[in-house]
Order: sequence, then C-alpha cells, then structure tokens
Amino acid sequence: MADTTELRAPAATEETAPVDPAAWSCPAPLRDHPVVVMGHGGGGALSAELVEHLFTPAYGSKTLAGLGDSAAVTLGGARLAFSTDSYVVRPLFFPGGSIGDLAVNGTVNDLAMSGARPAYLSCAFILEEGTELSVVGKVAQAIGAAAAAARVAVATGDTKVVDAGHGDGVYVNTSGIGLIPEGVDIRPQRAVPGDVVIVSGPIGMHGIAIMSVREGLEFGVEVTSDTAPLAGLVEAMLDVTRDLHVLRDPTRGGLAAALNEIAIASGTGVALTERGLPVPEAVANACGFLGLDPLYVANEGRLVAFVPREHADPVLAAMHAHPQGAQAAVIGECVAEHPGMVVARTGLGGTRVVDLPLGEQLPRIC
Repeated sequence: MADTTELRAPAATEETAPVDPAAWSCPAPLRDHPVVVMGHGGGGALSAELVEHLFTPAYGSKTLAGLGDSAAVTLGGARLAFSTDSYVVRPLFFPGGSIGDLAVNGTVNDLAMSGARPAYLSCAFILEEGTELSVVGKVAQAIGAAAAAARVAVATGDTKVVDAGHGDGVYVNTSGIGLIPEGVDIRPQRAVPGDVVIVSGPIGMHGIAIMSVREGLEFGVEVTSDTAPLAGLVEAMLDVTRDLHVLRDPTRGGLAAALNEIAIASGTGVALTERGLPVPEAVANACGFLGLDPLYVANEGRLVAFVPREHADPVLAAMHAHPQGAQAAVIGECVAEHPGMVVARTGLGGTRVVDLPLGEQLPRIC
C-alpha cells in the first residue's frame, strides 16, 4: 500500500449541486492499520508505534519502557545486559556474511551498546519443511565461527519445524547476556547538548549488499555487508572514559532511525553535517540508482556514539586504532535547538529535516 492519502469528493448527480471542494473528506491516516504490514518490522515509525501502543502496555514492564538495544538488569548484585533478536533475512547468504553471522553479531552488538561484555547466547532455529540440511549446516557453521570471533559461547538453543510453504527456509533467534562494568551508564536518555556525534565507519553497506544479491543488481563494484562484532571496539572506547553517554547500532531504519530515537528519548536535537557522513562511493551510486537515502539504509557492523566534547578527541583516536573503527568520523553534535528532531546541514548551506522513517526502504535486511 502506498504511503499516501487520497482526497475523495462526493459524487455529483443530476439532483446534486456541482462538487464543492470544501466538502471533500480525507480518509483515516494510512498508519491506522488494522493488520500487520511489512513496515511494522522496518525499525521506523510503524515499529515504534507497535511497541509503544501494543507491546509495552501489554507487558507492563518498567525495564522494557527504556527501549534500548538491550535491557540493563540487576541480578544477584551484578548488572547484566539482556537482549534478543530474530533474523529473517533473504537471501540466507550474501556478500560479506550470512544469516548466521547476523544472528551472532546483531545480538552481541545490542549487548555492547549498553557497554556490556557479551558472554552467552541462546540460538533457536525455525526451519521450513523441505529445507536442505546442507543449508542448515552452513548456517550453523557460520554461527559457530561468528561466536568464536566475538568471544561468546552458544550455551543453549531450540529447534522447531513448520510446514512447507509457511516459512522461508531458515529463521534464527538469538538471545544474549553480558556483564556491564561498574560505572558504565549508557542509554539514549543521557544525550545532552554539546555531545559530539561519532559514527564508527562507512554507512549503508549491509542494506545495499542485500539488495544487490536479492535483485541481481550490479553497481560496478561488489558491495559487501559490514556485519561484524563491535564489543571489542566499545571496550577500547570505555578504556578512554566510562562516561560515554549513548551508543546505538544503526541497523533497521539506518542511521536516521537511530538518531531520531536518541533525539526523542533525550528531548534534544541532533545537527548533522551532511558532507561529513562517510558514504562509500559504491553505496552512494547504488542509492542514487535506486532512489534511496544512505541515511536510511541498514548497517550491521557500525555504531553511533554520543560522547562528551571533552572526551571526543581521545575516544575518536581509540576508535581509529581499532580495526572496527579505523574509519570513524565526527558527523555532528547534540544541540538544544529543535528538540526531538534531527537536522542535516547540506553542502549548499541549507538544512533539511532527517525524519524517522515510516517503515523500511529495504525489507528483510536482517
């Protein structure tokens, strides 16, 4: 369904006067969906509404209300980060990774965005009847290799099979726990005006890699997914200072969604410098061809950080010294103006609003 509204005029008959534009009516907004649509899983405004108006009231959990990448909980005197995510990407294998890599790295990174050291994962498979076991084996091997690279253990799991035609080969769910070091308090509500906004590397690579394989498109050079574990990079940043205000991995909805979520949660504004955004040439060309904005394209191995200005330079230096942050760049700042909004300064000297996406430009990217 297109994201538009349609003005409807009352039909004119022989008994009626000519149509009066003042009598036109606008139907209910298209976001008032009575059924689930793909945009509900896209990480944008529809996803946020689903969580805010359906799940959060039903669960009644104060911990869930924090709406971070992972929940910070206290158990037996220890502060733990706890997260879960499901992976339904199509195709299962793509340049630079697979659903197995995403299942590990995505959950590991969600834990790392709380400053935690990831430790254990659960792994559940939902398999479609008729899927070749060799494919399942390749996914399992990828999960094992990614877990070893991320230094986490797959400690428990589950397997279910659904009827042929009621799945898409392989779906994977992973949950994870990690230990949050003492003195670390990283959450979106802590962003304050003056914070420097840093992204850890080039953006948009994962979404374009998926699209290129899914649609058989060629962009002159192969674009590979950036999927990678980020816990080691976060540790290097915390070695500089434990006073990191916010960390987010901009997956579904891209960098735009992550920044809008932070701005809304903290009641501050974000001002970006558009020319400072690290967009690879291949991604820019692909987005131009497809009519996409790189800010809304998914990433799977990047983080965005809000860092107090006095710590920004040493944190950036530490990121540059780590393989996952070698191309980290300052892209803007947190401001008191336009609270809850993200604004980009363009290369021509103007500004544009970078809004929260409604759904997802590229569905099924993780």
